[in-house]
Amino acid sequence: MFKDRIDAGTQLKEKLLKFKDENMVVLAIPRGGLPIGAIVAKALMTPLDVALTKKIGHPNNKEYAIGAVSLEDTVLTEAKGVTKGYINEETIRIRKKLQQRHNQYYKKRSPQSIKDKTVIIVDDGIATGNTLLATIELVSKQNPKKIIVAIPVAPSSAIKKLENTEKVDEVICLRVPYNFQAVGQFYTIFNQVSDEEAIKILDGFYG
Repeated sequence: MFKDRIDAGTQLKEKLLKFKDENMVVLAIPRGGLPIGAIVAKALMTPLDVALTKKIGHPNNKEYAIGAVSLEDTVLTEAKGVTKGYINEETIRIRKKLQQRHNQYYKKRSPQSIKDKTVIIVDDGIATGNTLLATIELVSKQNPKKIIVAIPVAPSSAIKKLENTEKVDEVICLRVPYNFQAVGQFYTIFNQVSDEEAIKILDGFYG
């Protein structure tokens, strides 16, 4: 059990110190991954950025990821039986949201280049791993040297998915509980991180 995201980030950074001398970027999954990502990036003395991607949910179950969208690209992982029309509509809708978030997050700076760098993707936890898998596909298209996934908590099924993809070089997870229902059950305090808080973290990091 973690007290909050600060506690989770403090514990996670210890497992990532071995990468300290590498040319890298910490990519946090907004918004819940940002408090953790900031702690990790400060400990490793490396740039912090966000993975500006968003999942495409299945038409019958929006929580179930069938792919992901970035501002430049779309990746589909499990889209059998889903119409092209639905994918196109969702891509346009999601990209509009991502553009708004991009405009908020990058008022004072530019996105980090991840080409030829070790990229550490950080989130506050994962449930199925589907959304993160799609995000990894999008990140890999930017030609990083390595992709490391670092998370406080996830079920073994999600860890196996991540370990089985060729795009991921290493998965670091602090807790792999047997009885996993939701990420929030492993935090005493698990408040939603707002866009305002996310911007404050980024501005504070580069302030």
